[in-house]
Parts: sequence; structure tokens; C-alpha cells
Amino acid sequence: MASVSPSAFVGKEISFGTDGWRGIIAADFTFERVGRVAALAAQVLEQTYGDNGSKTVIVGYDRRFLSPDFARYASDMIAAAGYEVMLSECFAPTPAFSWAAFDQKALGAVVITASHNPAAYSGLKVKSAFGGSVPPEVTSKIEARLGNAVPKADTPGSITSFNPWPSYCTALQSMVDIEAIRAAVSEGKLTVFAEVMHGAAATGLQRLLEREIDEINGEADPLFAGGAPEPLPKYIPKLFEAIENKTNQGLTVGLIFDGDCDRIAGMDGNANFLSSQVLIPILMEHLTKRRGMKGEVVKTISGSNLFPALAKLYDLPLYETPIGYKYIADRMLEADVLIGGEESGGIGYGHHIPERDALLSALYLLEAVVQSGKDFGELNDSLREQTGFSSAYDRIDLPLANMEVRAKLLKALQSSTPQAVAGRKVESCLTIDGHKFNLEDDSWLLIRFSGTEPVLRLYAEATTIEGVHEILAWAKDWANSIS
Repeated sequence: MASVSPSAFVGKEISFGTDGWRGIIAADFTFERVGRVAALAAQVLEQTYGDNGSKTVIVGYDRRFLSPDFARYASDMIAAAGYEVMLSECFAPTPAFSWAAFDQKALGAVVITASHNPAAYSGLKVKSAFGGSVPPEVTSKIEARLGNAVPKADTPGSITSFNPWPSYCTALQSMVDIEAIRAAVSEGKLTVFAEVMHGAAATGLQRLLEREIDEINGEADPLFAGGAPEPLPKYIPKLFEAIENKTNQGLTVGLIFDGDCDRIAGMDGNANFLSSQVLIPILMEHLTKRRGMKGEVVKTISGSNLFPALAKLYDLPLYETPIGYKYIADRMLEADVLIGGEESGGIGYGHHIPERDALLSALYLLEAVVQSGKDFGELNDSLREQTGFSSAYDRIDLPLANMEVRAKLLKALQSSTPQAVAGRKVESCLTIDGHKFNLEDDSWLLIRFSGTEPVLRLYAEATTIEGVHEILAWAKDWANSIS
């Protein structure tokens, strides 16, 4: 039998990306590393947010392989460093642990989750005392300490268990007309399908609505049925089938949640998949027109042009950020924000904690359907009629041979910026995150790179899906011609 070098099992350097540290279980993500990161994170959380006098750290987890065990080990190490740990007694959405950090006035939270990544991955997210992701300067401080000894206190802290669901559900229920939604479900006027993708959203809507709904893939599966818990059409065949074969009358809604329940997508009664490029405008209208709320709309540069069209119609200020929910959260801490969202499904609200929350978005969407009497497709059509704006959107991830190819493509973008894309003149180019080419027919192409992998991400919006595919094909050909 061929021997395997021990170096093959040496984990990659611990590095925090846009939302936490993630790695392959047993290679990168090990108990020793989790314990080290968790204990050092607790120290940095105290240094950053300790003015509140707390010594408490929330620890939670998702439904991935070994998640409860990693969470327990992280708790042991945090307690050994002298902190009081509140360890979840069950899986729950990441936003529930962010809420717990805020609600319990804790230093913050450590959450074992790899979000939407495939089954081989686990991860660790660090949440702040104010209930959102910690800023990059905090994760940089954690990384800077990784070479230090694991902290040990003369007097260890204690570990107590808690159930994160009750307080979290009560908070979310208070933000909507929960009785109207319950009544619509009970009376058969509204049928709700929830695709939870074997993840932490399981049981969530039942807990909130206190009604039976059609939950799909609610059982635990550490392999995620061979896919990934990401709210994309290719991973949700059962939901398509369920809605196509429905026999009920009345309104039908499909809601899709990622692995740790901080991202959402939807499906209308005709089994049309709807990304957050569609859901965010529906939410903008609902919060503004039916709930009478105001505030700034925050979008990332990959967000649909329907956002600014609708913001102009409703006289709402608009703010644009690089891709990554941390930029939206930062804006929520300094401005009066109504809603902030990203095309990948993360949506949050300025009147709640600065955290993307898929179950809260689900409740607002259900409330919009109940109060309007229209399903998602009808609501979307109405918005496009109001604004006169019609578009299609898609994105592809293009694997590159190596990081050297990535560098070559980046150099080409910087030294020889395209003047036309798929026969469309480039009107302007925005470079706050990658290169976004705004084209003469109001379509656009965004080219950006993964920060940690040799992957080129291509995003496009145009008036038709055929136009989108033309733009993406041009971008793919451009990349291949240079690489």
C-alpha cells in the first residue's frame, strides 16, 4: 500500500474570510485548532466589548458533522480561559446566537458553522456584543494571537446550557402580525413549503407559526444529500416537485434556507425560483407601503438595478457597498437603515440587530403575501409594472487553474479595461469590489475574484435572460483567452 506523507494532513493556515474561518474537517478544522481559536476569540471579545462588564460568551452550533462536539470543546477552552459560557443545548440558526449575544448582554458569540459550504467543511463564526459579525479588525486581532499559548485562567469559568429558540422566536414574532399569518395557514388560504436543506432552519417556521407547514429535508443529514446547503435551484429538486404537484387552493409560498439559516431564497406558486434579487424589492415595498417604515436601503454592488429604481419610486435613500454582509452591518451601525441585502440571500433590518436573518425575512415575506393577497410572482410583476424596470440575473463561478492565473487576470483588468462587453459599450466601471462594468443598455457585468480560492466570480443583469447569458459567455471567453 502506498504511503501518505504526514504533510498531506497538515491544515491550511487559519484565516478569517468575509464571515468566519472555515476548513476541511480533520485536516484544517480540528479540535485543537477550534479550542485555540475559541479561547483567543473570547479574549479579543473581552478586549473589544468588555466595557459592559460581562464575562459571558455564547456558544452555538449548526447540524453539521461533529458540530455539537466542536461546540462543547470550544466551550471547555473558553471556560478554562476564565469566561462564563452559555452553551446551546441544541442546534439553532446562527442569527439566534447573534440575538442571544445581544439579548444576554454577553461579550459575543462563537458559532460552529460552515454556513452553505459542502459537507466536508466546518467553520467558526465570531459574533459581537451588539449582535452582528465582528468587524475585520477584530478577526485580525484573533489571527495575530494564534501563535500565543492557549490562555488558562487561575479560576476557570463555568458552562451552563440554554435553549436559544424561545427568546429568539418571541423577538421575531413581535415584529409581524403573527396571528394573521397563522390564521391564513389554518384556514387553508396560505400553504407554506420550507426547504431547510437538512440545516439549522429545521423546525424554525413551525416554532414561529405554531402551525404545521410542509417542511422539506428537515431530517439531519451530514452529507446534505450529496450537495451543499446553499439556496440555489440545483440543490432543491424536492421543492420544485412539491410545488409543481401541489393540490391545494389559495396562495402558495416556497421558502429556502441555507445551512445556518442566515440566507434565504423563495419560490412562487408556479415553481419559479426567486433569489434575493427579487425578494429584497418585495420586502422594500412591504416595509414601506404596508408597514409605513422609512430608512436607507443598503445594497452591495452585485444587487439588482431594481433596488435603486424602487428606492427612487418610494423616495428612499440608497447606499452601495462592496460584497459582504459585514459592510451592510457596518452601515447599520452608523445610519438609519430600513433594509440591507446581498444577492447571495443575506438580508437584515436596521430595526433589529445588524445581522442577516432568514427567518425574520421569511416572516415579513409571509406577511406581505397575506396582506396583499398576492404570491411572490404577482408581487414581483407588480413592482416591475410600477417601476417600468424589467431584468434577468444570473451568476457563474469559474474555477481557475491556480492563483497565478488569478493574478494574471487581475493584471489584465487593471491594465487593459474592456471598452465593450458582448457588443455593449461600457459606460462606466466601478472598482470598490472587483470590476463592475455598467453597460449602455442598463445591463451590467461584475467580475471579481474569491479572496481565498482560484475562482473567478461572474455576475450579470440584463433585460432578458438571453442577454445575461450573452454577457456571461463573453466574460468566460475573455477569462479563457487570457488564462
